[in-house]
Amino acid sequence: MNLVGLVPYTFTPTAHLIVGFGMSLSILISVILLGLENFGANYLSMFMPAGSPLILAPFLVIVELVSHLAKGISLGVRLVANITAGHLLFAILSGFAFTMLTAGGVITVLSIFPIAVVVFITILEIGVALIQAYVFSILAAIYIGESIHLH
Repeated sequence: MNLVGLVPYTFTPTAHLIVGFGMSLSILISVILLGLENFGANYLSMFMPAGSPLILAPFLVIVELVSHLAKGISLGVRLVANITAGHLLFAILSGFAFTMLTAGGVITVLSIFPIAVVVFITILEIGVALIQAYVFSILAAIYIGESIHLH
C-alpha cells in the first residue's frame, strides 16, 4: 500500500492516520489475544517483573502497561509519519521542478537538474516505502513473538 501513492492521481492509504492506527491496533489486539490464549492469566505477569518489591507494584504495572500499549501505537505513528513526510517532500519538489521547467519557456541544459532531482526523490520514496513495510512487518513479528514466548 505504501507504493500506491507514487502512481499519479492516487493516494497512499498508509499515509492516513486511521489506516495506520487500524493496522497497529489489530497487531496490538492480536498480541494480547495470543498471549492470553497461550498463557492465560500468567500472561499478565509480564507487567510485574519477577523479584520486584511489592511496594513498587502499582507503579511498575502502570509503566509496563503504558509501554506495552505504546509499542502498538508507535507502529502506526511511525508508518504514517514517514510515508506522509516522504510524499509531501515528493509533491513539493515535483511542483518546484515543474515550475522551473515551465517558467522560462525555453528548455535549457539546466532543465536536466529538476528532472534529476525528481527521479532521485522517486527512487528515494520507493526505498522508504519498502523499508517502512519491512519495519512494520518485522516489529509486528517481534511483538507477536514476545506474546508467544513469555519473558
